[in-house]
Amino acid sequence: MSDSPKTSSGIPVELVYRQEDIAKFNTATTVGEPGAYPFTRGIQPTMYRGRLWTMRQYAGMGDAEGSNKRYKFLLANGTKGLSVAFDLPTQIGYDSDNPLALGEVGKVGVAIDSIEDMQRLFEGIALDTISTSMTINATASILLALYVAVARRTGADVGKLSGTIQNDILKEYIARGTYIYPVSHAMRLVTDIFAWAATEVPEWNTISISGYHMREAGCTAVQEVAFTLADGMTYVQAAIDAGLDVDAFAPRLSFFFNSHNNFLEEVAKFRAARRMWARIMRDHFGAKNARSWMLRFHTQTAGSTLTAQQPENNIVRTTLQALAAVLGGTQSLHTNGFDEALSLPTENAARIALRTQQILAHESGVAQTVDPLAGSFYVESLTNEIERRADEYMATIAGFDKGGKYGMLRAIEQGYVQREIQNAAYAYQCAVDAKEAIVVGVNEFASEQEVAVPIQRIDEALEGRQVERIRALRLRRDAGVHAAALRRVEDAARNGENLMPQILLAVESYATVGEIANVMRTVFGEYRESVTV
Repeated sequence: MSDSPKTSSGIPVELVYRQEDIAKFNTATTVGEPGAYPFTRGIQPTMYRGRLWTMRQYAGMGDAEGSNKRYKFLLANGTKGLSVAFDLPTQIGYDSDNPLALGEVGKVGVAIDSIEDMQRLFEGIALDTISTSMTINATASILLALYVAVARRTGADVGKLSGTIQNDILKEYIARGTYIYPVSHAMRLVTDIFAWAATEVPEWNTISISGYHMREAGCTAVQEVAFTLADGMTYVQAAIDAGLDVDAFAPRLSFFFNSHNNFLEEVAKFRAARRMWARIMRDHFGAKNARSWMLRFHTQTAGSTLTAQQPENNIVRTTLQALAAVLGGTQSLHTNGFDEALSLPTENAARIALRTQQILAHESGVAQTVDPLAGSFYVESLTNEIERRADEYMATIAGFDKGGKYGMLRAIEQGYVQREIQNAAYAYQCAVDAKEAIVVGVNEFASEQEVAVPIQRIDEALEGRQVERIRALRLRRDAGVHAAALRRVEDAARNGENLMPQILLAVESYATVGEIANVMRTVFGEYRESVTV
């Protein structure tokens, strides 16, 4: 083991921390009170004494019926919010019968092609009484329209719909890859959703600005804060440039962070991010509404830390990560199944993951007081250092744009962010290979005989059934109404009007996800990565 330990971000860790390590910081202004600027200690004065975090388990597999069954299982076991995983064809705007979807239908999430699929997905679930998060980006406008259309069909009060669409396209270009359109057109869709949702679904969170996937790709905690907030600034600026008032949309912005293994660094990361965003919104963008300054975030435990070797160890990893998120003040939380390095989680693994949150909430005592680690010399010092290092990254990013508004876009286009993440991932893998970073059960404490665990398998016949459904839908819908709806989407894409009303009419006319996405492909084109790293 190294004589000079460091956090995962390379921050040196002293043997002992004392008052002098935080003496130069004014704790009254940098730490403050819970529920007050700069929100270091949390966005609500009572935090979990007033309301526990939302236990929102991410799930989606196969077809709509199978996923609906899992949602009802989770609700019956005490989850308080739904979180939908979509399959890859849905994420990148291909219908299930598209040749490019072959072999991927329903594999990493649920296949949704039409309003009928979306209605089956939420059959028996009152949409205006449950909060739903949808991890969808390039096709977020279409999936939100489908959700609203189903709510209308079932008589739900659309004005009371609550939940989140991820709708964070920038991190797709950085780390994940499920983009469709060139960046400028993709950003237009994001701001169209902001404007439309503000009046049509006012309780809906219109974006979940995600550091999670960048962390999964290998970035450090400091990079996660810097790159996520830089993305957030880009969205805010784009919305302002589109004519929106910052205080009209900023209170509905939300964030999505990873919770990793370095426990105290993760707690400090969340506190630093909250403080930085408050400063950015108040001082940089001039927001006047205190709700616009609040960084509200969902957390998911770190999938990339789960191991196929000794998978039961992942229960411990997930518990530590969940505890870090809670002590860091998260508003909602997903805990991974211990078997997710092997497959989609089984019901048993999903239940254990949910029970992990419930034990933290009801047995551990950590929810009984706000920010219990506040004042720790180490935690406060680490919070300050993460903020300082993240600010340095953000200053570098701002320098990519001489106008100062869209530095993150230029940094992405020039491959800077991608290279920083790749370098961090490589450095970590080198540390694992050299046993400078220990992964229990992998490069140390390994077992010669591994215990087999049951895994979730997707029925191979499901794809054929889904293809039959969508082809039958095309035969029975009103061709004239459908074609006219798609023409209106195309016209809106060309003339610059807000696309959301026309997309909503299209899905109600039985247009499919792939058809609507293809109409916009015709107008916008497709993005082709040209960065060399």
